[in-house]
Amino acid sequence: MTARIRHRTPATEAEAIAVQRELRTQVRVDCSGPAPGAPGTAVAGVDVAYDDERDEVAAAAVVLDARTLAVIDEATAVGPVPFPYVPGLLAFRELPAVLAALEKLSRTPDLVVCDGYGLAHPRRFGLASHLGVLTGLSAIGVAKNPFGFHHGPLGEERGASAPLLDPESGEEVGAALRTQARVKPVYVSVGHRMTLAGACAHTLHLARDYRQPETTRRADRLCRQTLAR
Repeated sequence: MTARIRHRTPATEAEAIAVQRELRTQVRVDCSGPAPGAPGTAVAGVDVAYDDERDEVAAAAVVLDARTLAVIDEATAVGPVPFPYVPGLLAFRELPAVLAALEKLSRTPDLVVCDGYGLAHPRRFGLASHLGVLTGLSAIGVAKNPFGFHHGPLGEERGASAPLLDPESGEEVGAALRTQARVKPVYVSVGHRMTLAGACAHTLHLARDYRQPETTRRADRLCRQTLAR
């Protein structure tokens, strides 16, 4: 898999913000992407882990059969952390390793699920959106916390949801989604080439047995194993 747009690591925080503002104009939210669980569809999960002592980041890409959730491919990449920690700019720390892992896959996934954010981001351009625009792939973000956004109450049953809102503008940037009954919700946002309804449907399908999507659980385990080795 070759990225459609070449990624470059910015030299400064201001340059990174400028890149986000430039690329976010290419995000598409008018495409439903592949159907959840469709036969023959491949869904990739990507995640990273950091080794602070060695200043390294390990990325993992794990591809599942969308229907059975069986692993059909996986790849990892390890490299130096390329950008300092700045809230809202975490994608620049992770993208080189994530793109390198995706490049090693034997097949191009139909959808990428990121452990993070898409439009639920201060500039509406989190990792899922950035990765989707660079690669041209459908992408969604499924995060474990709301990143400063808020939502109203939602039911205790699996599948219950509530709009995730920007506290200043009131704009809907995603959804709080309960993937397991009486368990804390996850926070779903569109990355690229996907609707919010489609992103939530994929998340529910992939989170069949646990709070987090199986794609995220597998990628998280693999990147941590890679650092340990």
